[in-house]
Amino acid sequence: MFETVVVGADGSETAAEAVRQAVELVKLTGGRLHIVSAYTPHSLKTGSGEFARSLGSDSVARSLLDDLGSQAAVAGVQVDTHAIAGSPADAICQVASDVSADLIVVGNKGMSGARRILGSVPNSVAHQAPCSVLIADTV
Repeated sequence: MFETVVVGADGSETAAEAVRQAVELVKLTGGRLHIVSAYTPHSLKTGSGEFARSLGSDSVARSLLDDLGSQAAVAGVQVDTHAIAGSPADAICQVASDVSADLIVVGNKGMSGARRILGSVPNSVAHQAPCSVLIADTV
């Protein structure tokens, strides 16, 4: 059943719990886990007016993914990581579509109060996902 699972990670405690739950689920199915971290690309303007790519959030995303990927591998899970420039919900859903995911796991951060009405990553993912979505209780 859920053999290809995508989970979003942003460095928060709720995302870490969502990844933990996704790892446990994939261990049960013997499937593959795809961990996604979205970032906003940064550019710096040089003295000559040219733009140069800066060491920014893409490096932070890759560092986070290296750590989470290692933890999943140590737990015995096959894992791929994806650092994607763009909004978190769009990145998660794009990877899910690209890998033909059976399930997306996201934490429930932002699912209460005004953010629930105004929009949150779990809410956006649930509305645009190409597959089933598990909103993990992480708080």
